[in-house]
Amino acid sequence: LMGNNISSAMETLARANAVCFDVDSTVITEEGIDVLADTLGKGPEVSAWTSKAMDGNIKFEDALAARLDIIRPSRKDIEKCLEMHPLRLSPGVDTLVEALQKRGTEVFLVSGGFRLMIEPVAEVLGVKKDHVYANTILFDESGNYAGFDATEPTSADQGKPKALRMIKEKYGFEKMVMVGDGATDAQACPPADAFIGFGGVVVREAVKEKACWFVEDFEMMIDIVNKYGSN
Repeated sequence: LMGNNISSAMETLARANAVCFDVDSTVITEEGIDVLADTLGKGPEVSAWTSKAMDGNIKFEDALAARLDIIRPSRKDIEKCLEMHPLRLSPGVDTLVEALQKRGTEVFLVSGGFRLMIEPVAEVLGVKKDHVYANTILFDESGNYAGFDATEPTSADQGKPKALRMIKEKYGFEKMVMVGDGATDAQACPPADAFIGFGGVVVREAVKEKACWFVEDFEMMIDIVNKYGSN
């Protein structure tokens, strides 16, 4: 087992009122923005920016703006991308979300990715739309790209801690867990009481070092949630 505070992370998961999941390379096996860029022939240019953002070497809002300026996706482009390439769930994540919800734990998706691409994933997992914190791409009347909504908490650096603080204040949760693969996910603890790093898609050394508990699949988390029923 790997992590800085494994038993505490396990205990927090056992008693959590809410679990917040990152989406790209955690809930799904890819980076949504890279998939979108690929289908529009802008793949390599964009994924270079994605790795910079995930390794924490650049302000998130700068990487987001730069990537969107390269892609400039229309509403139709995004719909076509999801038709051609439906986003694939990480093995076991649906079982974990279901187990959490069954015992009364609220599940949130907190992502620097795009609401339009994440809402279909939320729907498959049975996560409510108002439990999705993500970026909103803006379009003009004819559906062409017109920028992004800079008021979304996850559009800027330190966006995930900000989103989790908003969630904590709105619902009054006492114990929250953040699960994710990237530097921006590790930033969200605190306000999360535990950060579980996920390396099932990509292992990032910086995240491994910061995680209270680092896992490469969801099996042990599922076992813990099933063992400790309603909180």
